Amino acid sequence: MIPRVHQRGARTIGLLKYLYETSTHEDHVDPHLVAAWDTFAPDPGRDPQATLEQLQQLLDQPVQAVAEARRPDKHVWHLSVRAAPDDPVLSDEQWGEIARRMVAATGIAPASDDSGCRWAAVRHADDHIHIIATLVREDGRKPRLNNDAKRSQAEARLIEAKYGLKQLNTGDGTAAQHPTSAERHKARRQGRERTAREELRETVRRAVAGVTNEEEFFNRLAAEGLLIRKRRAPSGDLLGYKVALPDDRNKDGEPVFYPGARLAPDLSLPRIRERWSADDPVQAPSADGLDRAAPGSPSAARRRTASVAWAAVLIVERGEDAVTAAYIAATGEVLDALAKTSAAHTRQELRAAASAFERASRSHVRAERGTDRALRQVARDLVNGGPALGRGEDGATTAMAIDMLFFLITATMLWHAKKGHAQQADAARQAAEHLRSAYQAAAAQPIGVLNRRGKNLNRPLLQRQTVLLRQSLPELAEQILAEPGWHALAATLADVKAAGHDPAALLTDAAERRELGTAESISDVLVWRLRRTAGLPADSGDKVNRRPGTAQSPRPVGQRTPGRPGSQRTGP
Repeated sequence: MIPRVHQRGARTIGLLKYLYETSTHEDHVDPHLVAAWDTFAPDPGRDPQATLEQLQQLLDQPVQAVAEARRPDKHVWHLSVRAAPDDPVLSDEQWGEIARRMVAATGIAPASDDSGCRWAAVRHADDHIHIIATLVREDGRKPRLNNDAKRSQAEARLIEAKYGLKQLNTGDGTAAQHPTSAERHKARRQGRERTAREELRETVRRAVAGVTNEEEFFNRLAAEGLLIRKRRAPSGDLLGYKVALPDDRNKDGEPVFYPGARLAPDLSLPRIRERWSADDPVQAPSADGLDRAAPGSPSAARRRTASVAWAAVLIVERGEDAVTAAYIAATGEVLDALAKTSAAHTRQELRAAASAFERASRSHVRAERGTDRALRQVARDLVNGGPALGRGEDGATTAMAIDMLFFLITATMLWHAKKGHAQQADAARQAAEHLRSAYQAAAAQPIGVLNRRGKNLNRPLLQRQTVLLRQSLPELAEQILAEPGWHALAATLADVKAAGHDPAALLTDAAERRELGTAESISDVLVWRLRRTAGLPADSGDKVNRRPGTAQSPRPVGQRTPGRPGSQRTGP
């Protein structure tokens, strides 16, 4: 249940006309009262003898009764209460009870107070009601409406429990604006899966990923086919922008434009500028020194994404809040860029992950921009590297990147949960589930190839790998040996040895970097960590020589990673 306190107004009749209007609002069907301050209040929707003016005059009587100097400038209070998309359709009686609870909780008409404000609840669609009230009580005093929005949210949680509705998390004012019922109705009529607002939000969000200036940003929007209007000051300085879909028109045939801030709080032009405006950005450390490498091919960009994402986990878990917030926001850009350039078999889940994480990327913790430069750079590398083919090295490095991003997303979830950011934590959890599905699609082919190679290893070599595993990871060895991916890990250990590394040292280091006891596939996680660390090709391991500029120098045997984070969650 989603309550929303709207801006106060000065004309009662104006809001009533909107609530009862059906000719220009296609989602307004059978508008009628479901509850009011007086059971005998006229209902212009169901009573042919009643008029909007009669209802308006009754609502405004307490306002007109006080001296003009004491009347509020804006005396019209407006609250909409919307059911969640998955909730059942409620009856008029249920909506009426919800309205009475809301006006009591917010202070409009407290329970057992006969002198409260006059109010009326209008239902003109299945999934929501509107409550209108006038802000002078029957006794001539003003109502106490401090924190009315928060109180409506708290009451919504109680209503959800009573009626068995979907339990939502209380918002904190950082969420993007939900599409209106009119926008959803229009989308259904036009055969769209999503509203124009939602399509524009995703398109603009993808366009922002890794951009470094306004020109590049607007060029990306134009390349996506959006209509763009720029707002300038008299001096010529750019102040803001609006975007529209070419085929989304109003009744007059004109494009429907949305300002960036109306798509999401962080998509206004000033907030977008913050992403590249830091003068002396701090370069985030990566795990293998690839931060300044050229983006190159899609596979090179994905390998670099895996490295930078892995290094970012420690920052999210151990860094200062302002830096962590910047990293989380930049992680959203990486997900958008990865989804934008993904192959067909992973595209849907990666887009769903990016869409879900969008909510997790914003909170009231102010981000210290500039510290997130490494993540924003890999987002840029992904876009500039172009679309991946989804097979061979491209497909394997996609699986590698998703695997590392999963850890970053789960670290984000834990950080938000610790801060009490319920909506953001839930959004990160949803994104992680989509990433898990995307990983399974991306990893099936490369892990399958490695498994076949591992099964073809001669018996003495396979036995040596088994002994190595048991000596290096005695507590996890038996679980790994029972996994379907064990042979892929065995093949990778052989490749590590052939590339001149100490497989025991790298295996121990890879396991120590993060707790693995609850991983769905420990062997998969270790495969990608070893192949990334040793600079091995990700696709099949046929080439085991270290490629220039892509390998990490192995640590000495037994040397732990400084500041190794401990986590309650593991890879996909």
